[in-house]
Amino acid sequence: MHPLAERIKNKDERALARAISYVENDHPEKLELLKDIHTLQKKAHYVGLTGSPGAGKSSLVNRLITFLRSKGMTIGVVAVDPTSPFSGGAILGDRVRMSEHFTDPDVFIRSMGTRGSLGGLARTTKETVRLMDAYGFDVILIETVGVGQSELDIMKIADSIAVVLNPGSGDVVQVFKAGIMEIADLFIVNKADLPGVPKLLSEIEAMLDLVKHDAPYRPPIVQTISVQNKGLQEVWDQLSAHRQYLDESGEGEERRVRSLKQEVIEVVHYELMRTLLMREESNGYSWLPDVQKGQLDPYSAAEKILEGWEKNQDRKE
Repeated sequence: MHPLAERIKNKDERALARAISYVENDHPEKLELLKDIHTLQKKAHYVGLTGSPGAGKSSLVNRLITFLRSKGMTIGVVAVDPTSPFSGGAILGDRVRMSEHFTDPDVFIRSMGTRGSLGGLARTTKETVRLMDAYGFDVILIETVGVGQSELDIMKIADSIAVVLNPGSGDVVQVFKAGIMEIADLFIVNKADLPGVPKLLSEIEAMLDLVKHDAPYRPPIVQTISVQNKGLQEVWDQLSAHRQYLDESGEGEERRVRSLKQEVIEVVHYELMRTLLMREESNGYSWLPDVQKGQLDPYSAAEKILEGWEKNQDRKE
């Protein structure tokens, strides 16, 4: 077993942090480490929190951590922040919002930048969650960046997905475009002390009548005021009820199978791309001058790259 995996098994928090860095930085031992921690996973409850910017996701996560800790649960948190396309940096503001939990040995918070990923998560979020699960947390909270209409990667990881909305955020139809309605297992109307809550609730119910009218599970709606710690018990009750539904209906196993299938394909895709790029870099992108001069089109260049890779694989065999 990889030394870091052994230390994670023994609940070494520094080893967990180091392992996540291995994953983020594509360390040569990354795959070996991930193979070894796979058998250590303890089936924590993966809870995804997503929603538009300004909905209060971070404040809600912060108060939810306190609530769950009061129940004696151990918590892992993955907080994803957008990366600047100009500087390549990320502010990682969730470290500020959740600072009160840093000294708690039963809470582990990891902030990460998207690094160009467009699905609302960082490319390595799934591996990070797997490492936290192997460590043995009871609940793993995954907070996405402020999403728009297509950032739905959270559905590939989380067992239960909460979409956080707040009154006055604009036309609710815009929020529900391109799948946001379909991925939600729970709607949280945060900042419920603001005007416009009844209108938002009726709009959500109307959309559910259209989209989920014949679904076996209808996502409930919970109102919260996170800064006042109101509604947290209801949020957790509904998340627990959803997990029970997943176990009893068999949908949980179906989701896990889809997720594992997707994960294998993504790993193959990433490793193939990395291998191809390294090979082309070492060859000095020999096809690029011809493409620049218009003597070779991009599609033929791509075919040449694939043909070269296939020939190289045949020689190895």
